[in-house]
Formats: sequence, C-alpha cells, structure tokens
Amino acid sequence: MIDLFCLPFAGGNKYAFREFERLSPPYLNLVPIEYPGRGSRSNEPLLSDINLLAEDVYMQIERAVGVRRYSIFGHSMGGLLGYLVARKLSAAGKQSPLHLFVTGTSGPSALSREEKKRHLLGNEEFMDELIKMNKKSEEVIRNEELFEYLEPMLRADFKASETYVYIPAEPLNIPITVITGTEEEMEQEDIDLWQKETCEEVDFRQMPGDHFFILDHVRELIAIFANKLSRAHKMYNV
Repeated sequence: MIDLFCLPFAGGNKYAFREFERLSPPYLNLVPIEYPGRGSRSNEPLLSDINLLAEDVYMQIERAVGVRRYSIFGHSMGGLLGYLVARKLSAAGKQSPLHLFVTGTSGPSALSREEKKRHLLGNEEFMDELIKMNKKSEEVIRNEELFEYLEPMLRADFKASETYVYIPAEPLNIPITVITGTEEEMEQEDIDLWQKETCEEVDFRQMPGDHFFILDHVRELIAIFANKLSRAHKMYNV
C-alpha cells in the first residue's frame, strides 16, 4: 500500500478528491488533506500565509511518514504546498515521497514574481477572474449565497499563493510530474521552471481544458499516478 496525500486547490476541501478515491487502484490509499477553515475544520480560522498552511499540511503528513511509502499530489495552490511540504520533510531528514505530482501551476520561482493580486479585487472583478479559471463554475460563482460562503476561503487562499516569496534552495532528489491544461493562462517557460527544483528529469505533460482540467480527466490522472507508482509498489512490496 502506498499513501497518496492529496492537497486541494484554492477554495477547495478534501471532498474535491472523492472521484479520485473511487477510481484509485487497491494499492493506492488516497489521503485527502483538509486545510483550516473549511469542511471538517470549518470551526478553525482561515490561514492566508502560505508558510503557515505548509506547516499545517506538514504536521498532517509528518505523522504518517515512516509508516509506509507515500507520494504527494497537489493542484494549483495545492501543488505549491506539495512542493513546500516536500522541502520541509527533506530539511527535517524525513523519508522522501516516492513522487511529487503537480497540476495546474507554474514553477515556484515563477509564482513568486507573478503580478496578479486577485485577492485584492472587488467582488465583480474577483468573480470574473474565478469564472475565467473555470467556465463551468459561473452558475456557482454568480449565486449570491454560495459566493458569500466561498469568498472568504478563496480570498485567503489567493492571498496565501499571491504573497508567496520564493527562496532558492538545492534541488530535491524527488521525481516530479507536472501536468497543466491547454487553456490555462500560463507561459511554458514558467511551467518549465519546475525543472530547477529537482535533480531528476521532470515529466511535463498537458491535458485539454482550463485551470480545472483535472475534474474532467480523473481517470487519466489516476492512470498516470498508478503507472508512476506501480514500480515502487512492487519494489517495496508494501
């Protein structure tokens, strides 16, 4: 058995991975991570600092590290958090993840210099930005009651991502797969910056769709995870 820790996107919670759990093979134990201030932790205050979020996720994952082999998957903000947590685990001398799967985000050094500050936008502009990222979400975003519930989480998460400051460090010894959507507003050169974060050759891929392409390609993503981790599963016989 291999644990696959799944880190949600901005505004997301652990329930975003229900379809991934349903389709995963028996030897993959999906462990969706819950951030403070939402879902089962809705009674806790939201965090708008990426380093505090990374520490929170680290504490959740660190407890399980060493029990069995594991990997990390994160989408968008979750991809950045996965990278930061992998660095924290490495710095603490903990067992490294077998693989880091990142979807929907540029390399960390590109994120740190992005000029977008969406968390400061007025409501209408903020809504427009959200809909641009996922056109299928317009009905939800335009629903006043739902938006009132989601807005604090989204603004806190966007602030956490958009105020992130990149700190150069030695490359990790972890294989990384980076997958982006063909319709995402990202420059290829910024995506390619993931290569500076690992000694291994990064597996760069694309799938059709906008920023939330992962929701339309769950089966394909699970196949990639399974293919990458099946060899490790056989090697460690866990």
